[in-house]
Amino acid sequence: MNRAVYTLGLRALAPLVWLWMARRAKRAGGEWGIFSPERFGRAAPARGTPGRIVSDRDAPQAWDAAPVWVHAVSLGETRAAQPLLQALLDRGLPVLLTHITATGRAEGARLFADAIARGQLRQAWLPYDFPGATRRFLAAAKPRCGILIEREIWPNLLAAARRAHVPMALVSARFSESSLRQAGRLGAVMREALAGLDLVLAQTAADAERLARAGVPRSSVSGNLKFDLSLPQDRVREGQAWRTRLGRPVVALASTREGEDGPFIDALKRLAGTPGGPLFLLIPRHPQRFEEAAALLEQAGLAYVRRSTGQAPEARTTVLLGDTLGEMAFYYAAADVAVVAGSFAPLGGQNLIEACAAGVPVIVGPHTFNFQQAANDAIEAGAAQRQADPAQAVAAALALLADPGARQAASDAARAWFASHAGATARTMEALAPWLR
Repeated sequence: MNRAVYTLGLRALAPLVWLWMARRAKRAGGEWGIFSPERFGRAAPARGTPGRIVSDRDAPQAWDAAPVWVHAVSLGETRAAQPLLQALLDRGLPVLLTHITATGRAEGARLFADAIARGQLRQAWLPYDFPGATRRFLAAAKPRCGILIEREIWPNLLAAARRAHVPMALVSARFSESSLRQAGRLGAVMREALAGLDLVLAQTAADAERLARAGVPRSSVSGNLKFDLSLPQDRVREGQAWRTRLGRPVVALASTREGEDGPFIDALKRLAGTPGGPLFLLIPRHPQRFEEAAALLEQAGLAYVRRSTGQAPEARTTVLLGDTLGEMAFYYAAADVAVVAGSFAPLGGQNLIEACAAGVPVIVGPHTFNFQQAANDAIEAGAAQRQADPAQAVAAALALLADPGARQAASDAARAWFASHAGATARTMEALAPWLR
C-alpha cells in the first residue's frame, strides 16, 4: 500500500472514525473537538489562553519562539511524557503539546497548569492525518522539531514534516510483535513513514530490533521515560495518611479494563460481610466505565462507596470505587498491594512502573505484551508476580497481606527496581540537544 491509497482509505473511513469518537465522547464526557478547526489544521491555540482559538493566519504571531512540539496521544502517553516535558520547560523552551483524546488533553492541562498559565506550554488537538490538515498544522505551529511518544506513526504527518524540514523523533518507543504485524500489513506506506524519522530512541533492545525489521534504518536504546516519573508528594502523603486513618489493609485493583471488573467482583463476593477485612480499591482505567463498574457492584450486592462522593469507607465496606481522575499516586500510596490490571484479558496490560515507584508489591496477569520487558524484569527482580486470573490475583494479594515479611521484601524490591532504571529523560535530552539549541 502506498500513501495515496492509504489516504483514500482514510478519507473513506473518516465518517466511521468520527462516529466512534462521538460515541466515545458521549460515554467518557469531556470536549473532544471532533469537528473543531484544530482537527483539520485550521487553527492553533493562542499563547497563554488555552481555550481561545486564533486563525492560522494569526497563529505564527502567537508564538514567541519556535516551539518544541510533543505529541502524546492519550492519558498514558501524556503521563509517560511528563518527565521529558518538564525537562524541556526547565530549559526555558516553549512547548506545543498535542493529543487525540480528551483524557490525554485533560491530564496535560492538569500536569502543566502553571506552564499553560504563563504561556510557555500550549495544547492543541493533533490534526487528522489528511495531507492538507497536517500541512496547515505545521505551517501554523512552525515547530523547531517534533517528538512523538512511544508509537504514534502517522504517514501523512511525517511526510508533511519532511517537506517542511521539521526534524522528527520517536522517543521512548515501544514496538511489540503485534505492532510489527500491523506495520507489515500496511506495507510501503509504513516503511516510508518509519524511514523518514530522524531520530528513534527505543525503550529496549527488543523494541529496537522490531523497529529495524519494520523499516527504521537506525535507532538506539535510551530506556523508558516512565521510570523518570516523579510521584506528586502531596498526593503520596495524602494517600498514606488516608490509609493510616482507615486502619485496614488495602488492595488496589488498578486500571481495570473491559471484561475484568466482573471477574474481580466475583472474586470479592466471598469477602463480603467480613468487618475489618481488606478494603479493595476498584479503579477502572477509563472514566466512561465508572458507571458500568458501579452497576456491577450493585448487582453483586457488595458494600461499596465512591471516591468521588468523599464518603469514608465503613468497617462493612468491601470496595471503594475509584471514580476519579489524576489520583493514581494517591491510590498506590494508600495500598499495601497493587494488582495492575489490563493484563487479565488479552489487552496488553497497563503500566506497573508507577506502582513500583510507590514501593507497592505488584501482581499482574498473563497478558502484558504492552509492557513485556518491564513486567518480566520486575518479576525477575522480585518486585512483581504473575497470576493467571483475577481470582488467583486476589488470593495472591491476600497471601501477601498475611505475610508482612514477604510483602516488605517485595516492596523493597519494587523501589530498588524502579530506581535502577532511571535516566531515560537525560539520555533523550542529550540526543535531542542539536535541535534544542
